[in-house]
Amino acid sequence: MEVSQLFSKIYGEGAPLLILHGLFGMGDNWATHAKIWAEQGWQVHAIDQRNHGRSPHVAEHNYEAMAADLEAYMDQHNLEAAHLLGHSMGGKTAMHFAVSRPHRVKALVVVDIAPKAYPIHHQGYIDAMRSIDFNSVSKRSEADDQLAKTVQNAGIRQFFLKSLYRVTKDTFAFRFNLDAIETHLDEVGTPLEFGYYDNPTLFIAGGMSGYIEPSDHDKIYEHFPQAEIETIANAGHWVHAEAFEPFSKMVSEFLAEHQ
Repeated sequence: MEVSQLFSKIYGEGAPLLILHGLFGMGDNWATHAKIWAEQGWQVHAIDQRNHGRSPHVAEHNYEAMAADLEAYMDQHNLEAAHLLGHSMGGKTAMHFAVSRPHRVKALVVVDIAPKAYPIHHQGYIDAMRSIDFNSVSKRSEADDQLAKTVQNAGIRQFFLKSLYRVTKDTFAFRFNLDAIETHLDEVGTPLEFGYYDNPTLFIAGGMSGYIEPSDHDKIYEHFPQAEIETIANAGHWVHAEAFEPFSKMVSEFLAEHQ
């Protein structure tokens, strides 16, 4: 069952391009890219998926539900069809949506995720975020100090802390729904097991992430027979941040070719 309405920020005017973030992210992670593509003539919708950002917090968290959320969002915004880009969990949502509702997707970009099953490795991050004592946090740097005890990668900590907000003047919380995400963590790693989307598709892999291996290409082509698979060599899983300019250019060229 879809949520009442997904939150989004909309940039520019033109043909719609919908962006779906990854696990623990939100649409704001894509603001800089969104502004660039808006300048190129797209109306970019940077969407918060359920249980993330400012979208509703609900008990259910799986790809069927998130695809239904996206369909409801398009209906609410009178979008008959759109170009669709998704990263990681958002890429899985985008794939699920494209194979189940192909008439509503003009072209598809999937960032650093394949249609296969992935082992879940996020429990340690959830435990780290739960370990923060918000009663002793009066500023963002103090939350970072507590996270640093168990999460050594500063970039990953900053990614999580992007979702930190002030509930009141003196108290902080995360915008994502840790309870629902933890309960349904297994769902996040599930494979795409049905359907195909036979329209222009671009898969962009981070060469250092290991999320898309050469052995995954056959399964990609099985579900997305028109897929182009490109690798940005010196990037990890957050390809769009780690290789900002080559990523932006690659997507811009694909979108221009398949307007």
